[in-house]
Amino acid sequence: MSKKTQVTLQGAAGQIEALIEEGLADGPFNAHGYVAVICHPHPLYGGTMGNKVVSTLARIYRELGITSLRFNFRGVGASAGEHDEARGEVDDLCRVSEWLLAEHPGSQLLLAGFSFGSAIVAAASERMTVAHMILVAPPVMRYSYAPQGSFACPVTMVLGGQDELVDIESVLEWREALDSRIEPIVISEASHFFHGQLNSLREKLGAQLSASLTKV
Repeated sequence: MSKKTQVTLQGAAGQIEALIEEGLADGPFNAHGYVAVICHPHPLYGGTMGNKVVSTLARIYRELGITSLRFNFRGVGASAGEHDEARGEVDDLCRVSEWLLAEHPGSQLLLAGFSFGSAIVAAASERMTVAHMILVAPPVMRYSYAPQGSFACPVTMVLGGQDELVDIESVLEWREALDSRIEPIVISEASHFFHGQLNSLREKLGAQLSASLTKV
């Protein structure tokens, strides 16, 4: 069983509540020098680092042998500050990513975000060197993704075929227009929150992520 550790980090708006989950020692990427940071969905609609999709992302990294950090955005849980409309949240992500990399010298950074969290991940990838990025149910019509016109790292995108909040056809059209190299996974029976489909998410995304990291 992997180890979980609660930590409190210092952010621009005050303390940031975070949880570190170590990768399994026998995971296939344990010795490859990766660390991951995961971002939760919208804080004003109940999003926290305890979200089930976020926990599933942490489990995927853990099973691959990769240590992950998930954290509460400002104003959520024990994290200080107030919601900042996707601006300060990017600063929070950059701050915790820098801390995690300092704790694991020489490691490469992986980022993953669910819904609102995917927008934060995409924005932060413009400011940091990222080896791979996961975007789960990205609301690309509501936030700016890849304003430079492309992403600087490989990207895997996961969509629910029954998503009631994000129009997957629009997202797939956006992908084609932006960069057809973005690898899409469509889980046909999944809603926005992947109710009853978390195992499918873990299996399909885990396999795709493993294949993607082998190429990095």
